[in-house]
Amino acid sequence: MVLWTLVLTGCNAHQSALAPFGLEARSTLWLTIILAAGGLVIALGVAAIYVVAARAPEGKLTHESGMRLVLWLGAVVPTVVLTALLIWALPAMRPLPAADSDLRIRVEGEQFWWRVNYRQDGADPLLSANEIRLPVGRTVVFELTATDVVHSFWIPGLAGKMDMIPGRTNRLVVKAEKPGTYRGVCAEFCGLSHALMAFDVVAMEPAAFDAWLAEARVRPVDQPRERGAALFAREGCGSCHSANGEQTPRIGPDLTRYGERLTLGAGILAPTAANTAAFIRDPHRFKPGARMPAYDHLPQEEALALAHWLKRNGKPKTPEARP
Repeated sequence: MVLWTLVLTGCNAHQSALAPFGLEARSTLWLTIILAAGGLVIALGVAAIYVVAARAPEGKLTHESGMRLVLWLGAVVPTVVLTALLIWALPAMRPLPAADSDLRIRVEGEQFWWRVNYRQDGADPLLSANEIRLPVGRTVVFELTATDVVHSFWIPGLAGKMDMIPGRTNRLVVKAEKPGTYRGVCAEFCGLSHALMAFDVVAMEPAAFDAWLAEARVRPVDQPRERGAALFAREGCGSCHSANGEQTPRIGPDLTRYGERLTLGAGILAPTAANTAAFIRDPHRFKPGARMPAYDHLPQEEALALAHWLKRNGKPKTPEARP
């Protein structure tokens, strides 16, 4: 019962290598199944040797027949099976090819969140955080690095794990095969809030992704007269966060389109105004070791005003009004 309970904990489509939505993860799943089947064939051969030897009547199993049995089931069959698996598996392990024109998404692991930068030839980059959007059916190249300690980038249903190492950029080529909302995580212990470092992955139809990307690149409407904007400026939030579409990286996550994100704090909370205000006033309550200072001096109603402004912020201008 305990074993089955442990097995069933991995049966979900939101974050599971057993429910692939990407070409790489599907290939890895089949590679695992076929290699496991090959190992099972070898194990059954060894078990057959044991059964035949244990049940053979006394004197029936001679030294010569026993040696033939060991030769075929203990040497020839495993060699043939392992050689066939190796010949099949090596080409299957090749990374996907990528072209210079393919979408590139640079992801930087930080304690304890994800900096995301969409890059494509001939277009302006787009900064985001803690959420990744992908076009279904298109090759996407992840450029992975870290700014502080070693992290590990893993979207179980899309592809395998890849280390994120400060000072080095690793490349992971993927292709999503079906739309949906999935989850990625950090798979390398990186500090106190390692387990609180997740991100949403939204696989979109190509036309919907193109429309989203074009809209997201348009700078948002300025809202200088709102109380939340005044609080954002008064408290110095702009020293660490951008909330107006600037493409200059800051110390903290970009908040330009915060209102459309699916989670708060890298996958740990629903992004409601109440949760946002609570996180602003005491981030360490939710994410121990986070580098964001607490703003517990803010009255609750001011924190809520700032949170409501962040939730509304990010509405794009029309393309004609783009500077």
